[in-house]
Amino acid sequence: MGHNRYEKKDILLANAESIHTTEMGVDRIRINLGLKEEDAVEWCKGKLVNDTCIITRRGKNWYGTTQDEVITVNASSYTITTAQKKEVRECQSGIK
Repeated sequence: MGHNRYEKKDILLANAESIHTTEMGVDRIRINLGLKEEDAVEWCKGKLVNDTCIITRRGKNWYGTTQDEVITVNASSYTITTAQKKEVRECQSGIK
């Protein structure tokens, strides 16, 4: 199972320069994560490429899970669709 994790991360890392979001996405990410002046896309990329980030793919999306956040990236367009603090996502999905 760990082998697949690294394969997926390698695919995402190989396409890191393609990771982007929309203007609305930037606003959503900043609000959800409480970012102020940071570049939301670069901030998310930094989290995604970190060795501790666990990358999984479910359906059309990749999910980058860090200790505190979950970043959702569309697998075909490399668009960051959302990023949320983990506790918010867990409450919304009913996961504890």
